[in-house]
Amino acid sequence: MKKIEQDRIVHQIVEEIYADYPDLWEKFGQNGRERTEEDNYHHLDHLYAAYEMKSSDFFIDYTNWLNNVLTSRGVGTYLIVDNFERLVRILEETTLADDEERTAMILYLQEALRHLPTLSK
Repeated sequence: MKKIEQDRIVHQIVEEIYADYPDLWEKFGQNGRERTEEDNYHHLDHLYAAYEMKSSDFFIDYTNWLNNVLTSRGVGTYLIVDNFERLVRILEETTLADDEERTAMILYLQEALRHLPTLSK
């Protein structure tokens, strides 16, 4: 994924999340917003790595780790689900330079979304 594509997707996700969950600002402040942005870059980086390795298991392992880290910090699994659903929607609506990459990322996210309910605390 090109950097400009990644930047556009991350910006849109973070804006949407903070518009839909204003309590996140009150709970986590600017630091939380910056972590949400950073997390979304990590999501896309891990999706790209999974695509390069042709391994959905790699992204599921990342999802497990992410859920453990975020729930230990008071961020519920439902917010990860919400974030991944937004990524799916935005990727479906976006034209990327590499359509095969986009399709694989959507499939890996959908697999993770089927997996996440098994991790809910």
